[in-house]
Amino acid sequence: MTPGDKTSPENGGRGRRRPFLTLARGLTNTLDWSGRLIVAACLAAMFVALLVNVMLRYATGAGIPWAYEIHAILLPWMVAGGLVIASARSRNIAVTLLSDMLTGRGKLGLNLVVQTVILVITLSVLWSSQPILRASQFQTLSTLGIRQVWGYSSLAYAFGAMALIAALAILRTLAGEDIADLGPQDTSLS
Repeated sequence: MTPGDKTSPENGGRGRRRPFLTLARGLTNTLDWSGRLIVAACLAAMFVALLVNVMLRYATGAGIPWAYEIHAILLPWMVAGGLVIASARSRNIAVTLLSDMLTGRGKLGLNLVVQTVILVITLSVLWSSQPILRASQFQTLSTLGIRQVWGYSSLAYAFGAMALIAALAILRTLAGEDIADLGPQDTSLS
């Protein structure tokens, strides 16, 4: 290490700062924020549509006809956003018994295997969902007139983002970063 090198915040300040790892973490955080924005926007839009529909039904006896269909577009996007948030934060449903027992290279190896399996699964879902996406281009919601591909495209967003997060996690693991090493502030459920 030369005197001008900045130390890495990970690994206790040992080694050089790796710009690619910073970029990988930044891209993962960007995907996390995209999921947050999608979830918040969908939840707000569904709530407002439902609230206005209920108020109109009580005030005039008739509601908004499209309020019954809007969930067909927004609910899949809200779920997709939640999947991306969970994936970006490594908070997927997991059994951590084996990873808790391992340390060092064993734990990094397990992380590499897990992220590779996630990458293969997400890419296979993306590949196998292509016929569904093509077919949904010809289906429309009766009241809104919106093609259902807008709801089904949430599959491409969710699994594409999860594949990218897994690929970045593989690269970070190969660089020696322990991506599964969550501190108490990240694992607390309180």
